[in-house]
Amino acid sequence: MLERVLTPLAILLGLLAGGPASAQGTVKIGVIEAMTGQQQSTGVQTVAAMRLYMAKHGDTVAGKKIELVVKDDGAVADNSKRLAQELIVRDKAAVLIGFAVTPTALAVAPLSTEAKIPTIVANAGTSIITERSPYILRTSFTLAQSSVIIGEWAAQNGIKKVVTLVSDYAPGLDSEKTFTEAFTKGGGQVVEALRVPLMAPDFAPFLQRARDAAPDAVFVFVPAGQGGTFTKQFVERGLDKAGIRIIGPGDVTDDDLLNAMGDAVLGSVTAHMYSADHPSAMNKEYVEAFKKANNGMRPNFMSVGGWDAMHLVYEALKKTGGDTNGDKLVAAMKGMAWESPRGPISIDPETRDIVQNIYIRKVERKNGELYNVEFATFEAVKDPVKAKR
Repeated sequence: MLERVLTPLAILLGLLAGGPASAQGTVKIGVIEAMTGQQQSTGVQTVAAMRLYMAKHGDTVAGKKIELVVKDDGAVADNSKRLAQELIVRDKAAVLIGFAVTPTALAVAPLSTEAKIPTIVANAGTSIITERSPYILRTSFTLAQSSVIIGEWAAQNGIKKVVTLVSDYAPGLDSEKTFTEAFTKGGGQVVEALRVPLMAPDFAPFLQRARDAAPDAVFVFVPAGQGGTFTKQFVERGLDKAGIRIIGPGDVTDDDLLNAMGDAVLGSVTAHMYSADHPSAMNKEYVEAFKKANNGMRPNFMSVGGWDAMHLVYEALKKTGGDTNGDKLVAAMKGMAWESPRGPISIDPETRDIVQNIYIRKVERKNGELYNVEFATFEAVKDPVKAKR
């Protein structure tokens, strides 16, 4: 009879009786990332930044040795859940970090709650994620943070008609909804709303529909790594020659892929929380060190999510004196504020979500390379979705 009522989570918790290795000399950080597959660039960038943080700040904090245990989920939610169970039960991870896409973060949320494991979302951007577990925090962004601001900017800067084109999953729907609300409130018109399959997308037929609608701009959200395909097909369908502009959150002009996109993206205006061209001394040092450690690869916005996740863990461990009790670590992380390569950021103590500057950027050529050049700053932006509640 007992066997019929035991769930996988109950079995997991039974195995967790000893808890994370808080009394031992090593703190294991479980990293669940897409190191292969369509979202590979996200995992590669995030893990590279985490390793760079450790190289700069050492691998010992509060007397504890820090060890990264990296697992490749390929951005598949079922894999993420299985790997999280392994990391918690077998590897005794004290913290989980990563989650290239929203479904992977949501799949791990119940495990985070039951095992009381601090779980830091370094990538995924749907607003609801932090609400799914009191042990989830975020060092990436929410789509609403950027989408509202680019919507307001577009309405104020001569863009009257827009076609929205987003990946058909939670972040895309977040970005579509929040952009549309902000843009139409400012007097703009969305003439068509297009949603593209997340996996193996073919943008061409959707872009043809967008061109036929003759908008001033296409508002686009695609996950990091898909921007190159989008812009290639944007050019092939002649939208650039038709005078249609690209606007959106910054995922589409990902620094990691920007140079390969060509002149078609020159002049594209996006809103986002990081650019490799961000003009701070800390960021210049970060970009130089990142390139040196990674064969010249330019850091993108996903990388700083990993860098700041490590900072959050390191500083929390200092506050707890090395104690890895989940409740103590989460309490230490709430309200924490620091200077990141992206600018000043903090963790909202009420929502456990990130508060950060959002920058309006324009793609320009500098020293022979394409960059997202910032020209306006919106300071200390909270997630607009939660702010409404």
